[in-house]
Amino acid sequence: MAKYRKLSRTAAQRKALLRGQVTALLANGKIVTTEAKAKEIRKIAEGLIALGVKEKDNFETVKVTAKVARKDKDGKRVKEVVDGKKVTVYDEVEKEIKKDLPSRLHARRQMLKVLYTVKTPVEGSKKTKEVDMVAKIFDEIAPKYAGRNGGYTRIVKIGQRKGDAAMEVLLELV
Repeated sequence: MAKYRKLSRTAAQRKALLRGQVTALLANGKIVTTEAKAKEIRKIAEGLIALGVKEKDNFETVKVTAKVARKDKDGKRVKEVVDGKKVTVYDEVEKEIKKDLPSRLHARRQMLKVLYTVKTPVEGSKKTKEVDMVAKIFDEIAPKYAGRNGGYTRIVKIGQRKGDAAMEVLLELV
């Protein structure tokens, strides 16, 4: 018995396709694809979510002092003249950051191997913002499924595609 479906693609094409589909599923919550692809995507996505559920609390908070540029009411940096040169004024600020424990760091790196970066449009402007998918798994998706042992996705058959009669399905997070 084969370990996985080849999906009529070379290894590099298959890996890129599955990475893209898994990223889209976790970013949007659902995707429409063929049944064979959905079964492969489901395996990968469930593994990532299970990893996130297991490691979601493995971090420690650390207080760090950081220098941050002082800004005026317009959001521009405040400059001061020192020895004839304009120099930016900095304030020291204490911040609390999450520091991953080794097991969570390893899980993060395993997820980064699979997931692509996602860019979402910012409302009211033409700019896009990068979404950290690993942080989304740890902070949003994993807490939702903390009390659940597997079965994080659902496959719903939609019907056959008109062009080639391939069975299309809706793959969604439960």
